Amino acid sequence: MKIANEIREYQNIINGNLLSSSGGHLDSIDPSTGKVWATIPCGTKEDAELAVETANEAFVDWSTLVPTDRATYLRKVGDYIVQHGEELAALETQDNGWVFRETQYGLIPSLASFWYDAAGATAIASKGETVQLGPTCTGYTLREPFGVVVGIIPWNAPLFTFTVKAAYALAAGNTVIIKPSELASVASLRYGELINEILPPGVLNVVSGLGNEVGETLVRHPKVKKVSLTGSGGTAKAIANSTAENPKPMILELGGKSPNIVFEDADLDKAAYGVSLNGIFSGNAGQFCVGGSRILIQRSIFDKMITKMKNLLNEQIQLGHTMNPTSTMGPIANAAQYEKVCAYIAIGKEEGGEIIFGGRHGGGTLLPEHPELVDGYWVEPTLIQVDNNSLRICQEEIFGPVATVIPFDTEEEAIAIANDTTYGLGAGIWTSNLNRTQRLIRQIESGNVWINTYRRVGPELPFGGVKESGFGTDSILEYTREKTCYIESE
Repeated sequence: MKIANEIREYQNIINGNLLSSSGGHLDSIDPSTGKVWATIPCGTKEDAELAVETANEAFVDWSTLVPTDRATYLRKVGDYIVQHGEELAALETQDNGWVFRETQYGLIPSLASFWYDAAGATAIASKGETVQLGPTCTGYTLREPFGVVVGIIPWNAPLFTFTVKAAYALAAGNTVIIKPSELASVASLRYGELINEILPPGVLNVVSGLGNEVGETLVRHPKVKKVSLTGSGGTAKAIANSTAENPKPMILELGGKSPNIVFEDADLDKAAYGVSLNGIFSGNAGQFCVGGSRILIQRSIFDKMITKMKNLLNEQIQLGHTMNPTSTMGPIANAAQYEKVCAYIAIGKEEGGEIIFGGRHGGGTLLPEHPELVDGYWVEPTLIQVDNNSLRICQEEIFGPVATVIPFDTEEEAIAIANDTTYGLGAGIWTSNLNRTQRLIRQIESGNVWINTYRRVGPELPFGGVKESGFGTDSILEYTREKTCYIESE
C-alpha cells in the first residue's frame, strides 16, 4: 500500500462528530523522513470539557444496555477494524515508524482479538457474589461501571494502547475519552472515526492536543471517574498532582528496564533470537516499555551468545522505507526521542561501556542510498557491553534500539542484577532447568515473566507492572467498582 503524499488534516471526534479545534493545528512528522505529512487538532480546554460532558450524557444509556447488546457493538467494531486494517496499519507506520510488515500482519489482527475478547467479557463485568449472613440477612456485591473513563496513550504504540483501554472500559459499561500523544495522534483519530461509525454518539471520544491543556483538563475534571495511563513516570506524577483535588482511581502502565537472562543450559539459538530480535530490536526500534534492554548472559557461554546475536542482527535487521515489506526495523518515532537515544549511546561510551555492535545513527550515515530518508530519525541496533549494572545506561530507560550486555556467573548474581532497578515490568529467562524456572519466577521483581519466550501478550492474561513500572491492568474488572449490599428480611 502506498502512502499519499498530500498533507491531510485530521479532526477530533466528539459526540460522534468530526470537530476541528479553536486551538488550531499541530504538525505530524513522519519519523522516517523528518517531514510533515499530516496535521492534527491542537485541542483546547473547551474541547476537553465538551468531550467530558458528551461522554457523561452518553453514559446513562450505554451503562444500562444489557451486556449482550454491548457485546454486539464490540464484535462489530472488531470486524470493522479488520476491514480497514490495511489503512490503519499504514497510518500507524507513518505516524511513528513501526514497519508496515508488523503493523499489518501483527498489530491489526491483535487489535481485533482484543475487541472480540472484550465482547465476550461483558457479562463478567456485572457478576457479583452472594453471602448468607444469617437466617434473615443476605449480603451481596454488585459490579458497576465507573462512568467517564479517560485513557491517555503514548506515541510508541497508539492503536494497541487505545484498544486495550477503550475495549474493556466500554465492555464494562463506561464511556471513554482517549487522549493520544500530540507526537502521534493521526492513527488514533482515524481509528476513533471508524469506531464511531459503529458505536452510539458520545460513547467513545478522541481529543488530541497538548498534555498540559487537554490532558490536564481531562484528568482534573470532576465528572471523569477513572484514568488509565500508559506513559512515563513523569506523566504519572503530573496526573497524580492534577487529581489531588478530585481523587480518582488510576491504572498506570509506565516504563521498564527489563532483564533478559540467558543461562548456559538454554537453547542458545532460540535464546539469541529471543533476546535480540524479539526482545529489543524489533519493527518499532526498541520503543516498547517491556523491551529487554538489559541482556544478562552466563559467562561460560558469553562469547558464543554474542556471536550468535551479531550474526542474527547482520542477517535479519534491514533498515529502509517503513512501507517496504523487506524493512524489519523502523526509525525513532520523534526528534526529541532520537536526540535522547543518541545521547545515551554517547553516555554509554563515556561510562566505559564497549560498543560491540552498531552505535551509528542518522539517515545520512545509515541510509545514504535513500536521499528521501536522510533526515529521518534512524539509529542502528546497538549492543553495549558493560560489567557494572549501576551505570546510567543500565538504570535509566533509553527507549530505543540500545541494549546493555552484562555477564554473570551464578544464578544468585543474575537475580541480584535483574532486581537492581527501580522498574519491574517484564523479565525473560532462558533455561532448560525447570527447578530454576520455578525459583526465578518467584524471586524476580516483575509484573510479567516469560520463560523461553519473550514479549508475548494477548487478551487471555493481564499485563501490568510493579515498583516504578506502575500498577493495575487494562482488564475488564479494573473498569468496574464493587458495591456491597445488605438485605434484612422480616
